[in-house]
Amino acid sequence: MSVQTVDTRGVFEPRVADLCHRFVVGLLGAGIGGSLTPGLHEAEAGRLGLSYTYRVIDLDALARDATRSAALVRSAADLGYDGLNVTHPSKQLVQDGLDDLSPEARILGAVNTITFHGGAAVGHNTDHTGFIGGFRAGLPGAATDLVLQIGAGGAGAAVAFGLLRSGARHLVIADIDPARAEGLAARLAPHFPHSEVTVTGTDALAPYVREADGLVNTTPIGMSGHPGLPVDAGYLHSGLWVADVIYRPLDTPLIRAARDRGCAVLDGGRMVVGQAAAAFELFTGVRPDAARMLAHFRDAVRA
Repeated sequence: MSVQTVDTRGVFEPRVADLCHRFVVGLLGAGIGGSLTPGLHEAEAGRLGLSYTYRVIDLDALARDATRSAALVRSAADLGYDGLNVTHPSKQLVQDGLDDLSPEARILGAVNTITFHGGAAVGHNTDHTGFIGGFRAGLPGAATDLVLQIGAGGAGAAVAFGLLRSGARHLVIADIDPARAEGLAARLAPHFPHSEVTVTGTDALAPYVREADGLVNTTPIGMSGHPGLPVDAGYLHSGLWVADVIYRPLDTPLIRAARDRGCAVLDGGRMVVGQAAAAFELFTGVRPDAARMLAHFRDAVRA
């Protein structure tokens, strides 16, 4: 099925909520049986008085190959789902099952939210809005004249887009794969002519950390199973704000090291909740209480 970019006003206008409607949404991905997302959505829907069922469509549990992602999107549409969240490894693969893409999803080349409205399956990306919303709430007034971002993968693309869209003057992207960093910079730079986007190697971070206003980690380093720090802790200084997109654990080694050195810090909880809140509104037409969702999420992570 062909995919075309549609007008932003149409793509991002949430549905008008019918409080008698029984919402059915889902999460599509692999190895997602332990996801906190269903509980996060259903708890907020319950507080808002909505009938809301969130199902997990786990490729591993279904013994389906990721190449079936687009077909599963069409099946969800046929079964009357209101929308889907999408995670690894399906964020690119679902696109063949869509009718339209938001402009942001097309630029980023990844979809994390799909809405089924008016007979059309439309792909969105709320990761970038999730990061920036969390950034503004968690680090209000933080300078972004020069920001160093480590990582140029899927999360890195969304964060970089969000930073540039919110006015970062100079974004430096570092990745263990220089070609990936170059590719991301080349993809984003034409859309932000008033910002500078450059790349550097992960072995040459020190001078940028010294000069930067902030540092963002978008790599898996610091997650369970990926121990360590994405940058030498000795480079960190109190004039730097530090953000991490990892939320399991919330207190990553980077966040702890940065806090110990007097940095203002932002953990990954606000990004994951921000993107979930944006998806919830697209699905239902009702704006959720993001602060309440964040509190629920933090309780669930620490349980």
